Amino acid sequence: MPKAILFDFDGTLADSYPAIAASVNHVRAAHGLPPLSVEEVKRHVGRALPYLLEQTVPGTNLEADTALYRAHHPSVLVQGTQLLPQVADTLAGLHARNTPLAVCSNKPVQFTRTLVQQLGISQYLIVVLGPEDAARPKPAPDMLLVALKRLNVEPKDALYVGDMTVDIQTARAAGVGVWVIATGSDSLEALEAAKPDRILSRFSDLLLL
Repeated sequence: MPKAILFDFDGTLADSYPAIAASVNHVRAAHGLPPLSVEEVKRHVGRALPYLLEQTVPGTNLEADTALYRAHHPSVLVQGTQLLPQVADTLAGLHARNTPLAVCSNKPVQFTRTLVQQLGISQYLIVVLGPEDAARPKPAPDMLLVALKRLNVEPKDALYVGDMTVDIQTARAAGVGVWVIATGSDSLEALEAAKPDRILSRFSDLLLL
Protein backbone atom coordinates (compact mmCIF):
# COMPACT_ATOMS: atom_id res chain seq x y z
CA MET A 1 0.00 0.00 0.00
CA PRO A 2 1.54 3.35 -0.97
CA LYS A 3 1.83 5.95 1.77
CA ALA A 4 0.25 8.55 -0.53
CA ILE A 5 -1.56 8.58 -3.88
CA LEU A 6 -1.38 11.55 -6.22
CA PHE A 7 -3.77 12.01 -9.13
CA ASP A 8 -3.89 13.87 -12.38
CA PHE A 9 -7.27 15.59 -12.91
CA ASP A 10 -8.43 15.95 -16.52
CA GLY A 11 -9.13 12.52 -17.97
CA THR A 12 -8.20 10.75 -14.73
CA LEU A 13 -10.70 11.99 -12.17
CA ALA A 14 -13.03 13.95 -14.42
CA ASP A 15 -14.28 14.34 -17.97
CA SER A 16 -13.67 18.06 -18.37
CA TYR A 17 -13.21 18.03 -22.13
CA PRO A 18 -16.53 19.70 -23.04
CA ALA A 19 -15.63 22.69 -20.87
CA ILE A 20 -12.09 22.88 -22.23
CA ALA A 21 -13.30 22.62 -25.82
CA ALA A 22 -15.85 25.38 -25.23
CA SER A 23 -13.16 27.76 -24.03
CA VAL A 24 -10.78 26.79 -26.83
CA ASN A 25 -13.55 27.50 -29.33
CA HIS A 26 -14.23 30.85 -27.66
CA VAL A 27 -10.61 31.78 -28.34
CA ARG A 28 -10.80 30.41 -31.89
CA ALA A 29 -13.91 32.47 -32.56
CA ALA A 30 -12.01 35.60 -31.58
CA HIS A 31 -9.55 34.69 -34.33
CA GLY A 32 -12.35 34.08 -36.85
CA LEU A 33 -11.73 30.32 -36.77
CA PRO A 34 -14.45 27.63 -36.85
CA PRO A 35 -15.04 25.46 -33.77
CA LEU A 36 -13.24 22.19 -33.15
CA SER A 37 -14.95 19.07 -31.87
CA VAL A 38 -14.39 17.89 -28.32
CA GLU A 39 -12.36 14.96 -29.66
CA GLU A 40 -10.11 17.28 -31.69
CA VAL A 41 -9.39 19.37 -28.59
CA LYS A 42 -9.09 16.39 -26.23
CA ARG A 43 -5.89 15.01 -27.70
CA HIS A 44 -4.05 18.24 -26.86
CA VAL A 45 -5.16 18.44 -23.22
CA GLY A 46 -2.78 17.63 -20.38
CA ARG A 47 0.40 19.46 -21.28
CA ALA A 48 -0.60 22.85 -19.82
CA LEU A 49 -2.59 25.74 -21.27
CA PRO A 50 0.14 27.28 -23.47
CA TYR A 51 0.58 23.96 -25.29
CA LEU A 52 -3.18 23.56 -25.68
CA LEU A 53 -3.56 26.98 -27.27
CA GLU A 54 -0.52 26.56 -29.49
CA GLN A 55 -1.98 23.33 -30.86
CA THR A 56 -5.57 24.50 -31.30
CA VAL A 57 -5.33 28.20 -32.22
CA PRO A 58 -3.10 28.83 -35.24
CA GLY A 59 -1.19 32.08 -34.86
CA THR A 60 -2.08 32.33 -31.21
CA ASN A 61 -0.98 35.34 -29.19
CA LEU A 62 -0.31 33.38 -26.03
CA GLU A 63 -0.60 36.24 -23.56
CA ALA A 64 -3.85 37.61 -25.00
CA ASP A 65 -5.38 34.22 -25.74
CA THR A 66 -4.51 32.84 -22.31
CA ALA A 67 -6.32 35.80 -20.76
CA LEU A 68 -9.28 35.23 -23.07
CA TYR A 69 -9.43 31.52 -22.19
CA ARG A 70 -9.16 32.18 -18.46
CA ALA A 71 -11.86 34.84 -18.55
CA HIS A 72 -14.26 32.56 -20.42
CA HIS A 73 -13.63 29.28 -18.64
CA PRO A 74 -15.55 29.96 -15.40
CA SER A 75 -18.74 30.28 -17.47
CA VAL A 76 -18.49 26.65 -18.65
CA LEU A 77 -16.30 25.08 -15.98
CA VAL A 78 -18.86 23.35 -13.78
CA GLN A 79 -21.55 22.38 -16.28
CA GLY A 80 -18.92 21.09 -18.71
CA THR A 81 -17.19 18.77 -16.22
CA GLN A 82 -18.29 15.56 -14.52
CA LEU A 83 -16.57 12.92 -12.44
CA LEU A 84 -15.59 9.78 -14.27
CA PRO A 85 -17.18 6.46 -13.21
CA GLN A 86 -16.18 5.04 -9.80
CA VAL A 87 -14.04 8.06 -8.90
CA ALA A 88 -16.09 9.39 -5.98
CA ASP A 89 -16.53 6.01 -4.29
CA THR A 90 -12.90 5.06 -4.82
CA LEU A 91 -11.58 8.31 -3.34
CA ALA A 92 -13.94 7.89 -0.41
CA GLY A 93 -12.69 4.35 0.14
CA LEU A 94 -9.03 5.35 0.03
CA HIS A 95 -9.72 8.29 2.35
CA ALA A 96 -11.44 5.94 4.80
CA ARG A 97 -8.18 3.98 4.96
CA ASN A 98 -6.37 7.20 5.91
CA THR A 99 -4.37 7.22 2.67
CA PRO A 100 -3.24 10.80 1.96
CA LEU A 101 -4.55 11.89 -1.45
CA ALA A 102 -3.55 14.81 -3.66
CA VAL A 103 -4.11 16.22 -7.14
CA CYS A 104 -1.22 17.35 -9.34
CA SER A 105 -2.55 18.69 -12.64
CA ASN A 106 -1.34 20.95 -15.44
CA LYS A 107 -4.81 22.54 -15.38
CA PRO A 108 -4.76 26.11 -14.00
CA VAL A 109 -5.05 25.52 -10.28
CA GLN A 110 -7.91 27.95 -9.65
CA PHE A 111 -10.10 25.85 -11.95
CA THR A 112 -9.08 22.54 -10.36
CA ARG A 113 -9.78 23.84 -6.87
CA THR A 114 -13.21 25.08 -7.91
CA LEU A 115 -14.05 21.75 -9.52
CA VAL A 116 -13.00 19.51 -6.64
CA GLN A 117 -15.32 21.56 -4.44
CA GLN A 118 -18.22 21.53 -6.90
CA LEU A 119 -17.82 17.83 -7.67
CA GLY A 120 -17.85 16.91 -3.98
CA ILE A 121 -14.40 15.37 -3.64
CA SER A 122 -12.44 18.15 -1.92
CA GLN A 123 -12.86 16.51 1.50
CA TYR A 124 -10.74 13.58 0.33
CA LEU A 125 -7.82 15.67 -0.92
CA ILE A 126 -5.11 17.09 1.31
CA VAL A 127 -3.24 18.91 -1.46
CA VAL A 128 -4.44 20.29 -4.83
CA LEU A 129 -1.68 21.69 -7.04
CA GLY A 130 -1.38 23.20 -10.50
CA PRO A 131 1.43 24.56 -12.65
CA GLU A 132 1.42 27.81 -10.66
CA ASP A 133 2.60 25.87 -7.60
CA ALA A 134 5.85 24.53 -9.07
CA ALA A 135 8.80 25.85 -11.02
CA ARG A 136 7.93 23.77 -14.09
CA PRO A 137 4.76 21.98 -15.28
CA LYS A 138 4.57 18.27 -16.02
CA PRO A 139 6.43 16.32 -17.37
CA ALA A 140 8.95 17.94 -15.02
CA PRO A 141 8.74 16.26 -11.60
CA ASP A 142 8.45 19.53 -9.66
CA MET A 143 4.71 19.45 -8.93
CA LEU A 144 4.80 15.90 -7.59
CA LEU A 145 7.81 16.66 -5.43
CA VAL A 146 6.09 19.74 -3.97
CA ALA A 147 3.03 17.66 -3.12
CA LEU A 148 5.08 14.90 -1.51
CA LYS A 149 7.00 17.41 0.57
CA ARG A 150 3.72 18.82 1.86
CA LEU A 151 2.50 15.30 2.62
CA ASN A 152 5.84 14.35 4.21
CA VAL A 153 6.09 11.24 2.03
CA GLU A 154 9.15 10.02 0.15
CA PRO A 155 8.82 9.51 -3.62
CA LYS A 156 9.56 5.78 -3.35
CA ASP A 157 6.53 5.42 -1.07
CA ALA A 158 4.08 7.22 -3.38
CA LEU A 159 1.93 6.37 -6.41
CA TYR A 160 0.85 8.72 -9.21
CA VAL A 161 -2.31 7.88 -11.16
CA GLY A 162 -2.89 9.49 -14.56
CA ASP A 163 -4.25 8.97 -18.05
CA MET A 164 -1.41 10.12 -20.32
CA THR A 165 2.14 9.34 -21.31
CA VAL A 166 3.10 12.73 -19.85
CA ASP A 167 1.94 11.42 -16.46
CA ILE A 168 4.20 8.40 -16.83
CA GLN A 169 7.14 10.65 -17.73
CA THR A 170 6.41 12.90 -14.75
CA ALA A 171 6.24 10.03 -12.28
CA ARG A 172 9.44 8.47 -13.61
CA ALA A 173 11.25 11.80 -13.28
CA ALA A 174 10.03 12.12 -9.68
CA GLY A 175 10.92 8.55 -8.70
CA VAL A 176 7.27 7.73 -8.03
CA GLY A 177 5.35 4.61 -9.02
CA VAL A 178 2.84 5.19 -11.80
CA TRP A 179 -0.47 3.60 -12.76
CA VAL A 180 -2.60 4.84 -15.64
CA ILE A 181 -6.14 4.42 -16.93
CA ALA A 182 -7.18 4.88 -20.55
CA THR A 183 -10.00 7.36 -19.90
CA GLY A 184 -8.26 10.50 -21.15
CA SER A 185 -6.25 11.99 -23.98
CA ASP A 186 -3.93 9.07 -24.81
CA SER A 187 -4.93 5.73 -26.29
CA LEU A 188 -4.43 2.40 -24.56
CA GLU A 189 -1.77 1.57 -27.16
CA ALA A 190 0.17 4.75 -26.41
CA LEU A 191 -0.01 4.07 -22.68
CA GLU A 192 1.17 0.48 -23.12
CA ALA A 193 4.13 1.66 -25.21
CA ALA A 194 5.15 4.09 -22.43
CA LYS A 195 5.39 1.18 -19.95
CA PRO A 196 3.72 2.35 -16.74
CA ASP A 197 3.86 0.10 -13.70
CA ARG A 198 0.23 -0.86 -14.26
CA ILE A 199 -2.71 -0.03 -16.50
CA LEU A 200 -5.99 0.01 -14.62
CA SER A 201 -9.01 -1.54 -16.28
CA ARG A 202 -11.31 0.21 -13.79
CA PHE A 203 -10.68 3.14 -11.48
CA SER A 204 -12.03 1.15 -8.55
CA ASP A 205 -9.12 -1.29 -8.91
CA LEU A 206 -7.22 1.17 -6.72
CA LEU A 207 -9.22 -0.21 -3.82
CA LEU A 208 -7.51 -3.58 -4.35
CA LEU A 209 -4.21 -2.11 -3.14
